[in-house]
Amino acid sequence: MIMHTVPTWQVTETDGLETSWIELGAAALHARGRVAAARPAPYWLTYELETGEGFVTRRMRVRAETADGVRELELRQDGGRWSVDGVERPDLAGALDCDLGLSPVTNTPPVLRHGLHRGPGERHFVMAWIRVPDLTVHPSRQTYTHLGLDGGRATVRYASGDFRSDLVLDRDGLVLDYPGLAGRIA
Repeated sequence: MIMHTVPTWQVTETDGLETSWIELGAAALHARGRVAAARPAPYWLTYELETGEGFVTRRMRVRAETADGVRELELRQDGGRWSVDGVERPDLAGALDCDLGLSPVTNTPPVLRHGLHRGPGERHFVMAWIRVPDLTVHPSRQTYTHLGLDGGRATVRYASGDFRSDLVLDRDGLVLDYPGLAGRIA
């Protein structure tokens, strides 16, 4: 059974909005999204994320429009081998997920894969982190830790370097509140 949902977040970090059309299955996710941001300089962003079995990233396509022009990115992962715009990226080896900067949608796949929205656990990851709006890709070490359940909501701590935020997730593992970054408004 596939669930369809269309969350919208107010992205406080950028004074912007993000809406994502999400298809969520038992072991895979497909999301198409749009972002309008005002800070640090205005930009528009569209993306399409496709995961395979186990919520592992297969492909992420992103298009960013700024005053300087348009940039496009195609990030692919096949059997642990990553490529960015067709060029192999061995520095991303070991990563299973991409992380679109300033977007709450890419927090969901690793949480779902390990059931961190349902019960205890802590997981360490290497992510293919996409900086926005320039769309450069960098390896990023991140940790997700289940902190607790409250009704149909879970709290999961996200940490990367010195940054930490306790994410509130709905029963499907989608971000409701990402303190300091975004909160769901619809």
